[in-house]
Amino acid sequence: MIQGLIGRKLGMTQVYDDNGSVVPVTVVEAGPCLVTQVKTPENDGYAAVQVGLVEKKAPRKLSKAEKGHLKDMAPMRHLREFKIDGGEAPKVGDQIMVNNFEEGAKISISGTSQGKGFQGVIKRHGFGGGRMTHGSHFKRAPGSIGQCATPSRVFPGKKMPGQMGSRKVTTKNLEVVRVIEDKNLLLVKGSVPGSKGGIVVIRKN
Repeated sequence: MIQGLIGRKLGMTQVYDDNGSVVPVTVVEAGPCLVTQVKTPENDGYAAVQVGLVEKKAPRKLSKAEKGHLKDMAPMRHLREFKIDGGEAPKVGDQIMVNNFEEGAKISISGTSQGKGFQGVIKRHGFGGGRMTHGSHFKRAPGSIGQCATPSRVFPGKKMPGQMGSRKVTTKNLEVVRVIEDKNLLLVKGSVPGSKGGIVVIRKN
């Protein structure tokens, strides 16, 4: 059994549970995916499956290496590897659908968080800043960042202004509320990283 799937975040909606309560959910289009390569301990040193996301619109450009790797398959740009949890190993060309997941299961979703651009320390790290009164020369500045002659440097990891967001983020223990097989949709309860339309990787816990 393959332990994951590639998908695309579509947005948010809400559904009713069995008790009649409203549950906010994120809609993820999971798959369909094709097995593009099977890795074995004999050839690669470990057992895994490489999977590609089949999209409605073919990618504009692929390198010769990518075209050769995906020979006799639909062109795919997004490839990921997943572990195999026992059972019969899939074959190249096998299709993996959203029915690989079941309602109530716990999953982890990885994606690229929304980019916020270059930000200061107040927005990026939650600094308090100085007084906003008239005449104050210390409002949103970071302040002193180091010592004097000893150690004569700034320690690594110092909280300073810089690029915020646009990083790989993994949210764990998300709950699958509903599986819509005919539309390849997962309704997930919890915070799914990324923007609308962003590529996400779904893994079983």
